[in-house]
Amino acid sequence: MAFSHLSVPLLLTSSFLCLFTVSNALILTLVNNCPFTVWPAIQPNSGHDVLERGGFALHILTHRSFPAPNHHWSGRIWARTGCTYSNNHFSCATGDCGGRIECNGAGGKAPATLVQLTLHHGHKDFSSYGVSLVDGFNLAMTVTPHEGQGVCPVVGCRANLLATCPDRLQLRWPPGHGSVVACKSACEAFGTDELCCRNHYNSPQTCRASNYSQFFKHACPATFTYAHDSPSLMHECSSPRELKVIFCH
Repeated sequence: MAFSHLSVPLLLTSSFLCLFTVSNALILTLVNNCPFTVWPAIQPNSGHDVLERGGFALHILTHRSFPAPNHHWSGRIWARTGCTYSNNHFSCATGDCGGRIECNGAGGKAPATLVQLTLHHGHKDFSSYGVSLVDGFNLAMTVTPHEGQGVCPVVGCRANLLATCPDRLQLRWPPGHGSVVACKSACEAFGTDELCCRNHYNSPQTCRASNYSQFFKHACPATFTYAHDSPSLMHECSSPRELKVIFCH
């Protein structure tokens, strides 16, 4: 199941400010604090630019910084894990975007932890950011803003949920008998309308937290855990100099 563009509504406004100089350009930095290589992937929302060709390798205890677009941009970032390249074939145990290193705008395969971003919007040059477990969990991830104005909290999920993931949500690799590499959402595991918040259940009034989403919420309360979770979990920071996405933090 590929990531849904509708998993968590992004906070958007109709107006945005896009007059910047090079000196105050927003920088995105991806940091790998994991004891293994990860392959970050970046997917823009429809109509927005593909950044860094959509994906790359990030080795242990390294980072990669790049300028964000100097105009309104929204999209998501996740980490692919357990990736291998052999016989001209690249594949990942989690977050795979179709067997390619550079995703080039393609979405990934759930389950995976997602960072969701909306940059340069509103009259105060807001950057909005949040961490979602709506499509499951594969790595601890946080977002840290730097040099922003106002309240700019660090948010995300620092817990390693692989060790406590309920049996029925576990994704193992190799399939069936391998190690737990991700924790599925209830929608991914069971596929019911109620757990997927679709059809009759696709509204804030009918889409409710489940026992399974509460497992994620208890461990990581500042994350989205089901499709109509509280919009207040999307945080806004005015004119940050840098947004740092940290894997395994």
